[in-house]
Amino acid sequence: MTIVLKLGGSVVTEKDVPETVDEDRLASLAAAVAGVDESLVIVHGGGSFGHHHAAKYDVSVSEGTADPVAAREIHDAMIRLNQAVVGSLAAQNVPALPVQPLSMCARDGNGALTLEHSAIERQLSEGFVPVLHGDVIAHEGEGVSVLSGDELVVRLANQLAAERVGVCSSVPGVLDETGTVIDRIDDGDGLEHVLGESDATDVSGGMAGKVAALLELDVPASIFAPTAIEAFLGGETPGTTVGGGQAGP
Repeated sequence: MTIVLKLGGSVVTEKDVPETVDEDRLASLAAAVAGVDESLVIVHGGGSFGHHHAAKYDVSVSEGTADPVAAREIHDAMIRLNQAVVGSLAAQNVPALPVQPLSMCARDGNGALTLEHSAIERQLSEGFVPVLHGDVIAHEGEGVSVLSGDELVVRLANQLAAERVGVCSSVPGVLDETGTVIDRIDDGDGLEHVLGESDATDVSGGMAGKVAALLELDVPASIFAPTAIEAFLGGETPGTTVGGGQAGP
């Protein structure tokens, strides 16, 4: 079984304080991951690292820049966060390896994403845990633009035929207007009023962007809080189930 797990940027960092890792929470998540026997791919968001630099240069999923200084600044911030995540996993004896999407992904002029995943498959077959992240990638006609961690999760999960997908978020699931967790979302109709932007700087679309991306999955995804990560890794479907055309994995 292959699991694709997203660790949200607001989970692994203090998202409103530039370039600040939430060390305790990250260590707790790494400890939970250490107990997984299945093949695992981890993707983490930008949090207070990539998002702040991307916002500085007005770079987003749809708006790019041809400025190499801007591209390096955003990418280098994500490398620093990736090193922290991989280091925390390694401290728990997880065989984690860093993987940079800038070197394996690109967009064409229509925004369609190309991802070369053969290296990921080989890493998995050799017993490693690839750790990818949101990044800037070459975008035809735009220079570079943002590749969100959520879009990366969807593409990896579909190309690797993952059986389970989990998104560890700062909230216990997708919340309705009363603050209640929505059990299941099969499409985006009628949800515009509850799927708003993140409170802190987020150039990848907030919860609305997350749900829209996950609806493209071939299997259901679970959106859950850090406290539910062990339940998810243990086979449960905590939080909100998004897409996939069935009630569970």
